[in-house]
Amino acid sequence: MTALPVQVRIVEVSPRDGLQNESTPVPTAVKIELIDRLAACGLPVIEATSFVSPKWVPQLADGAAVLAGIHRRAGVRYPVLVPNLKGYEAAHAAGADEIAVFTAASEAFNRKNINASIDESLERYLPVLERARAEGVRVRGYVSTVLGCPYQGEVPVADVVRVAARLHALGCAEISLGDTIGVGTPLKARAMLRAVAVEVPMAALAVHFHDTYGQALANILACLEEGVGVVDSAVAGTGGCPYARGAAGNVATEDVVYMLHGMGIATGVDLPALIATGQWLSQQLGRATASRVARAAA
Repeated sequence: MTALPVQVRIVEVSPRDGLQNESTPVPTAVKIELIDRLAACGLPVIEATSFVSPKWVPQLADGAAVLAGIHRRAGVRYPVLVPNLKGYEAAHAAGADEIAVFTAASEAFNRKNINASIDESLERYLPVLERARAEGVRVRGYVSTVLGCPYQGEVPVADVVRVAARLHALGCAEISLGDTIGVGTPLKARAMLRAVAVEVPMAALAVHFHDTYGQALANILACLEEGVGVVDSAVAGTGGCPYARGAAGNVATEDVVYMLHGMGIATGVDLPALIATGQWLSQQLGRATASRVARAAA
């Protein structure tokens, strides 16, 4: 166990990962206000939208309008998700200066999710990463299903390591390790992170836990103890995965920030403002917040 980090960077994923699965269309103006509110809370990285085909993710078909409408704050980064070169070109034309690409550690999940093998999906990103490098665009890589897959069950740690190392070698500045269906437990999470950190520097790793079985905070703590300093989360615990039935939302940002602040770890986030933002978003979506901290504060 290494010393806990003194500071953690939160990557707020609610505008993209949090909203992509909503069945009722969320108005563009609400998405823009959400992003602006999150930036005002002090969140340093806000994943704004995606440039995936609207046929696959109709909820985020307004990506260009969202990017055009937000008030960009100095020091805040607004990455967007892209699936291929066409998506990259659309994102770049819309003013994105940071992107994320995604694949899975599970062969079965990749085939269901993006209709390609792991190697084919990585191949698809070669021209994207080449262009991004040439145009000075920072790239983040997501590896999903790192602790389990809805189709194949167990995912060998060696597969997670191989995919993460490949994305890093291809030019992804940061690799986010995602427990897409939230089945992981702390010792498994720690062992997985430790194995990946042999091939990819810990400073280039982030963790992304869903809270399906209520294990997300425990998993995050186990990874913090290994030295990870970047955590993905979504305000009000929004999200889920359209290709993983029953997967609960992302861990709530309010709950992560409360835990970190309680441990003396800085985030730069204004927790009361964040709670208010999560409550506002929950009202927009017409349901109760999934954040325990927000419920307790209310």
